[in-house]
Amino acid sequence: MRISGGAARGVTLVVPPGDDVRPATDGLRQAVFSSLGARAVGARFFDLFAGSGAYGLEALSRGAIGGVFVEKNAKAAACIQKNLEAVAKSLGKSSSELARVSQTDVLTWSVPAGWACAELIFIDPPYDRIATLAPKLLARATEWVDRALDPLILFETPGELAIAHPDWEPIRRIGGKNAHQPGISVFRMRVTSA
Repeated sequence: MRISGGAARGVTLVVPPGDDVRPATDGLRQAVFSSLGARAVGARFFDLFAGSGAYGLEALSRGAIGGVFVEKNAKAAACIQKNLEAVAKSLGKSSSELARVSQTDVLTWSVPAGWACAELIFIDPPYDRIATLAPKLLARATEWVDRALDPLILFETPGELAIAHPDWEPIRRIGGKNAHQPGISVFRMRVTSA
C-alpha cells in the first residue's frame, strides 16, 4: 500500500499485522481525493479509527497543513507514527510539524488544546460497529468543526449501508457501487434557518 498522489506519492505505508485493521484501498483513496480536488490543500483533518493512517497521510501528501490521527490499537498507532515520519521526510518536514497521533478511543477523544478545528474528518470504523457508532460519531463531530469552514465528513462504510444524522447532510457517495464494495459517504453540515 502506497500514497497514491501528491508530494509524497509512492511512499510505502506500513500496515499492522492481523485482521484488526482494514486499510482503505488505493483506488478508493484516489477517488476520494479526486473528488475533494483542491479542498485538501491548506486543510486540517482528523483521521478517526485511523488504522494505518492512509486517509490523513494522503491528505498531507496532497497539501493538508496538519491533523490528528486517532487510533485505539497500540500496534496500529505505532504504524501510523512510522508512516507519518516517512511522509513527513518526503515532504521535508518533521512529523511533529504535520500531525499528532492520539492512541485513545474515538468516543472519549477531545480535540487537543491548541489545535484548530478540522475541515475534513475521515471516519473509518470497524464495519460491524458502524450501526451503533455512526449516530454517536456524527453527533460528536459537531463539536470538532467550525461551521464557517464548511467542514466535510468522509465516512467509509460497506456498499449496502446508508447512515444519516439530522446535523449532517449527505452530499455524495464515492465508490461502494455494490453490497460488497466499500464506499465513502460525504456529509456537509446542514444549513439551519435563523
